[in-house]
Amino acid sequence: MRILEKVGSDTDAAVLRATFGCFPTGVAAVCAQVDGEMVGMAVSSFTSVSLTPPLVSICIDNGSSTWPKLRRAATLGVSVLSATHDLAGRQLAARTGDRFAGLNTTTTASGAVLLEDAAALYECSIEDELAAGDHTIVVLRVLALAAEPTTLPLVFHGSRFHQLAAAQ
Repeated sequence: MRILEKVGSDTDAAVLRATFGCFPTGVAAVCAQVDGEMVGMAVSSFTSVSLTPPLVSICIDNGSSTWPKLRRAATLGVSVLSATHDLAGRQLAARTGDRFAGLNTTTTASGAVLLEDAAALYECSIEDELAAGDHTIVVLRVLALAAEPTTLPLVFHGSRFHQLAAAQ
């Protein structure tokens, strides 16, 4: 059994990041049309919260320059990225460049931007925001959704994107 290291104010952020990165997560694109411009970001902190009412959540770094733009949108599109979306995941996580170059998207009437060929799609509105350390937990109300359960998801583990192997 490994010895646990106590976490304190002097704990190295790289050690925390590496340890958090041991837990594989899915990857979602959170996107919207804001003031006539497509705005989006990749998140690996997307999770279901409640069935009644239908709620999901994402966690946003407080230093994000994208979230202040996205949070002004009437609705947000959340696309659970499929195994074929590794390029989309990298583009939407990039700090510079055209995040939507070459991506196939659809925009709903209310301005939510969704990526085609995603494993699942959600159109959401912001329900609540909760301060949590250096991040904000954003609770989203699900307004509309679609799923393609046979589509394999993109997975984030160890600070890299991975694909699941199909069951034999």
